[in-house]
Amino acid sequence: MLRLLLLPLLILLLLPMPAAAQKRIALSFDDAPRRSGAFFTPDERTQRIIAELQDVKAPQAVVFVNPGAIGDGDGVGGEQRIAAYVAAGHVIANHSYSHPRLSTTETAAYLADIDTAEAWLKGRPGYRPWFRFPYLDEGGKDKAKRDALRAGLAERGLRNGYVTAESSDWHLENLTREATKAGKVIDRKALGALYATWHVEAANYADGLMQQVIGRQPVQMLLLHETDLAALYIGDLVRALRADGWTVVSADAAYADPIGQLMPDTPAANGTLTEALAWQAGLPAPRWYRYNDTALATAVFRAEVLGEGDAP
Repeated sequence: MLRLLLLPLLILLLLPMPAAAQKRIALSFDDAPRRSGAFFTPDERTQRIIAELQDVKAPQAVVFVNPGAIGDGDGVGGEQRIAAYVAAGHVIANHSYSHPRLSTTETAAYLADIDTAEAWLKGRPGYRPWFRFPYLDEGGKDKAKRDALRAGLAERGLRNGYVTAESSDWHLENLTREATKAGKVIDRKALGALYATWHVEAANYADGLMQQVIGRQPVQMLLLHETDLAALYIGDLVRALRADGWTVVSADAAYADPIGQLMPDTPAANGTLTEALAWQAGLPAPRWYRYNDTALATAVFRAEVLGEGDAP
């Protein structure tokens, strides 16, 4: 009888155990160097982002640079700020020279803009041969243009610096700047809660969608921007990710994931790699995190950060 009772346990012990869930994510910052924001000068912002990342012992992030923003007005000192990120252990990559939108730019002009940025970046300390499309716009519905850019990047030895998770932090930054300019009172604690919570939720959404589409958990690449909100709350975000079970890894580790070799063929390439793969696999919309809906995000911001009405 005892042997019969133990048999199911023995069978269970001999079965292969499922792999433990691995939620891994890397950090990326677009549009550096940016102009002054709602709270900081460009120099103050860079110093705070670096200090916050160091304080939480975050690994190497990647900063996608627009060299065309360097040199005039708020861009003065931009070269030194980019160098400061590298000196702190982070890496830099190409985000175009002038931040054009591919859907409305001729292919030859767009590639020339990439080349101009590459001439500034290549050979600098911390350089990586990665290119991120401004606005994540890979040509919209124009597949010929998309394919021309894919070929052009390959010819230049560049790879797509894709994104898998994002929560439109640029929109939250814009709302904050507009409210500050209008003299409205900002509840900074509530603002920080939105910044951290939305990014964690976006990462979890992308993780779940990827498991549906490719059957595993790739290393996620989180899209952030070099904003005042990052300067204020990037430390809180890293802590929130870790508390939710995420391991923050380097940008190099993220872009070593084989998912980067995938080239989804969708009617429009204007978003995250996660969304494109889900679309290609036939998953129904929505295939994006809910607060990428800017109208919904605006309503929640006004209610929770400005105290204007009730959140939807």
